[in-house]
Amino acid sequence: MDALHALYRELVACRRCPRLVAWREEVGRKKRRAYRDWDYWARPVPGFGDPEARILAFGLAPGAHGANRTGRVFTGDASGDFLYAALYRAGLANQPTSTHREDGLELYGVYITAAVRCVPPGNKPTREEIAACSAWTERELALLPNLRVFLALGRIAHDALLDYFKLKKRDFPFAHGAEHPLPGGRVLLDSYHVSRQNTQTGRLTPEMFDRVLERAKELAEL
Repeated sequence: MDALHALYRELVACRRCPRLVAWREEVGRKKRRAYRDWDYWARPVPGFGDPEARILAFGLAPGAHGANRTGRVFTGDASGDFLYAALYRAGLANQPTSTHREDGLELYGVYITAAVRCVPPGNKPTREEIAACSAWTERELALLPNLRVFLALGRIAHDALLDYFKLKKRDFPFAHGAEHPLPGGRVLLDSYHVSRQNTQTGRLTPEMFDRVLERAKELAEL
């Protein structure tokens, strides 16, 4: 855990991508009216969860007024509301909500991070920004030796994990619920992203995501 915290301290000082630095800080200055009293995090967002995790939930990037505000991945917005409620139902979290870094949330057997650690304009990081952040992915995942199941939340996360494992994308097509073998007996498991766009339109329902989490637990032997 000390090694992870040392990595976090280094990560939050990262200014490698000028466009992302400018945008995360602009969002933090302008704020959303509902959060005008918040002191926005407006820095790269570290991963969060169980350092002994067997399941990795891998997202796209922080939300502008979620993780970019609170400083914890998938915390403080609709995507996080959906994700953490599902983790709680699956017995992988001690509470169904995630509102701020000191709210007492704990995860069991799960660690959460993202392909890009800074909020991108329009939720669309460039290929260059994803590639730049891949160095953090490599260092972070190297400190999580027990991972068995890599749950990609959306196509960008799926592709970033394939890059991490140096696998060809054409051989591992993204599809909700798809399972792909990885080196060392590990598994890449796909889900649609838990974004408001998907969950409010019914493209991803709680029942659909619950099934994916149950499968992740089976594969991880949790």
